Amino acid sequence: MKESNKIDNKIERQTTPLPSREGQGVGLLSGKTIVLGVTGSIAAYKIANLASMLVKQHATVHVIMTKNACNFITPTTFETLTGNKCLVDTFDRNFEFQVEHVALAKRANLFLVAPASANVIGKISSGICDDMLTTTIFATKAPKLIAPAMNTNMWENPILQDNLKKLEHYGYSIIQPASGRLACGDTGSGKMPSEETLLQHIMVAVAREKDMKGKRVLITAGPTQESIDPVRYITNHSSGKMGYAIAKMAALRGAEVTLVSGPVNIQAYAGINVVDIESAADMYREVTERSSDKDIIIMCSAVADYTPANYSSQKMKKKDDDLSIPLTRTQDILKYLGEHKPQGQMLVGFSMETENLIENSRAKLTKKNADLICANTIAKGVTGFAVDTNQVTLISQSMVKELPLCSKEETADLILNEIINSL
Repeated sequence: MKESNKIDNKIERQTTPLPSREGQGVGLLSGKTIVLGVTGSIAAYKIANLASMLVKQHATVHVIMTKNACNFITPTTFETLTGNKCLVDTFDRNFEFQVEHVALAKRANLFLVAPASANVIGKISSGICDDMLTTTIFATKAPKLIAPAMNTNMWENPILQDNLKKLEHYGYSIIQPASGRLACGDTGSGKMPSEETLLQHIMVAVAREKDMKGKRVLITAGPTQESIDPVRYITNHSSGKMGYAIAKMAALRGAEVTLVSGPVNIQAYAGINVVDIESAADMYREVTERSSDKDIIIMCSAVADYTPANYSSQKMKKKDDDLSIPLTRTQDILKYLGEHKPQGQMLVGFSMETENLIENSRAKLTKKNADLICANTIAKGVTGFAVDTNQVTLISQSMVKELPLCSKEETADLILNEIINSL
């Protein structure tokens, strides 16, 4: 017992310094060269905003335009925004007399074609290099992203779809178009995604070191809703911000992320597979069906402990006297995962407490057979539900480590650091 107390006193002094804010979104593309290929589409004007967003992330941005793209936006616009010459002519040479398409291809850390017309997609997939854009993308070994933008009928054309599959076979990544009203007046698929979405795909591709590449990660986030009748339900104050932050940072670090999410008002980051649920029973089903092949499971959601014993198919009418609603226990997802954990899997739980934070969280660690508990409290006002900051204490069988008060994305990164170190 005395030896145990010595261990406890030692580990509770461990702390982790606040990470650099540059690792959380500002300047993540510092030192990176991003090449934007712009083709002849009305959506070309949106790329001016994307170029500006990339410069704000400290990226070096070069723009290559097809001649048709110049009918929609001028090269001068991009030169003003990026500070670099916008290239159109294949035979442009820089002051060192290097062939520019080869020189730029070598410098590129990523090449994005957006908007990508059906014509240019067809040329790239067929190996046709007859202008600056197609020649440069053919010469680069950098990751290549294609963001198609066109009429719905063109998007659905099987020839185009075959060309996209061919590009995927050769390692290109295709950013799926959005649906909505198109410039031609039609409504359907083929709309270029927002500039924010394109930026997220770029960030996922090159912003962070891929120290989680190959890791399959399952994360839960948000509250559950336990229905009483068609208009009422029992829930909690969880916003889902912490779980979504962990999912984002894991995706940036190269993980294959599945996010099982309760009802929230947050848009998941690019590249994350989102599974929407409502009730605790829904979450139990979706998590347990996917858990066996995951390397890391992080249970960040605030799952209801109780659900109404009886669901009323009709709205319950208000009466003069008090109402009592019988409740039954929901299935304990974390406990199930701990009991069925395959060898080598890392299981992480969250513990929200209002008192006895360390003691209660240690008990949960043992009872649920988890590898790590992230304990936090709502008592401070700047941590817990709905706020943008958090302060978490990491608890394992051999460690108690208090993280600093910081943003939820910074907290997420520190949690993932601990998980990677443990693995």
